[in-house]
Amino acid sequence: MDKSRALLKSLGFLEREAYDLPDSPKRFPDGAQYRVEIPSVEGPEALKAVFEEADRYGIRIHRVSQGSGIMLLTDAEISEMVELCAARGVELSLFVGPRGTWDISALPLTPAGKVVALRHEGIDQLVYAMEDLQRANRLGVRGALVADEGLLLLTKEMKKQGLIAADFVVKVSVQMMAANPVSIKLMEDIGADTYNLPTALTLPKLASIRPAVDIPLDLYVEAPDGLGGFIRHYEIPEFIRVLSPVYIKFGLRNHPDVYPSGQHLEQININLCRERVRRAYMGLELLKQYAPDLVTSELGVADLGIPVPPRS
Repeated sequence: MDKSRALLKSLGFLEREAYDLPDSPKRFPDGAQYRVEIPSVEGPEALKAVFEEADRYGIRIHRVSQGSGIMLLTDAEISEMVELCAARGVELSLFVGPRGTWDISALPLTPAGKVVALRHEGIDQLVYAMEDLQRANRLGVRGALVADEGLLLLTKEMKKQGLIAADFVVKVSVQMMAANPVSIKLMEDIGADTYNLPTALTLPKLASIRPAVDIPLDLYVEAPDGLGGFIRHYEIPEFIRVLSPVYIKFGLRNHPDVYPSGQHLEQININLCRERVRRAYMGLELLKQYAPDLVTSELGVADLGIPVPPRS
């Protein structure tokens, strides 16, 4: 194995897993080590519930993300979410709408075909996804999730050509599932501004990824059932210490599938969002108890993908 390890070292990667779990020296631009994300916020009413609960528990939420897609929100709904997040200095990240699992191909629904997951089949789906991003950008959104390597590269070019804002935060979804330092470095090189790590990586594997990339990493500390259902709250201090800068992401175990969402599931979504914030409160209380010195960001810092409401 010596030659293989030597090759990795020559390319700037670690030779073996970081079993020593070193402190990450890297930080967000404001000097913070961690931020908090609430996922699956499927519309303005769910977003209001998130903010209400955050105020009730006295916790700071830096990013909210959504999974049903830009294409399944009306202009009015997106605009309301833009206004709500802009007022609080919170990043809003909406998923690109068109995806393989919702198109006519049966392949993503087969046992082996699940690997294509949310990737885009053919040129037209890429075009639809690019249109989704441009629509969100026009409405003031400055952050979106993607789950396709080709689309990720295109977002980099879209920024260069002014099709989306230069500071638009492109978040790579956990559905991409790249789980080693070399693959995640590739994602950074082709346009990722932040990367959602797979949910079941051990601390040494996580610590091995951080030296390879400079972008923030996102990690579920409670994962939905479809991503394993893990609840790793007691590891939060270590996640932050070895992965900084990192978004600590509070999903929810044992909940119904709400994708794609809409008004027929709205009350369920609201209740789920309230519980996610409650879980975040509990996780942050543990963090306060075991690692009170770890530093988080204020709301409104410049590198967050805070929406910019269009001028009327």
